[in-house]
Amino acid sequence: MPVLLMGFESGYAQFIAVLVIFVLVLGVTALTTRWISGYQKQQSANSNIEVIETSRLTNNKYLQIIRVGETYKLIAVCKDTVTMLGDIPAEQLKTPEMVNSGLGFKELFDKAVRKNSANASGPKDNSSK
Repeated sequence: MPVLLMGFESGYAQFIAVLVIFVLVLGVTALTTRWISGYQKQQSANSNIEVIETSRLTNNKYLQIIRVGETYKLIAVCKDTVTMLGDIPAEQLKTPEMVNSGLGFKELFDKAVRKNSANASGPKDNSSK
């Protein structure tokens, strides 16, 4: 009987060790991803070129509005080429208002769940027979 118990403990210890290693790898991956994103954000922060809006025409053809310095340009991006179509005056662009509600993920998720549960439990109209 002690041999059977020792085999169980060994398997249990291996499981715990693998679980701890898995959690450590996830943690290192998350920290590395966060560091890389911060580094890339810092690299493009002082850039004079910015993509404002992209509209997909087909699988590999896009229209893009880009800001170069203080001017806005419309370009066509294809598989092998980029073509400048023209300049756009800044006053003709519709700039979307940045929506910053100050809510975190938990608050947004709770709001969505409440809305979903209200729709699911609401009265049902069976008048279309």
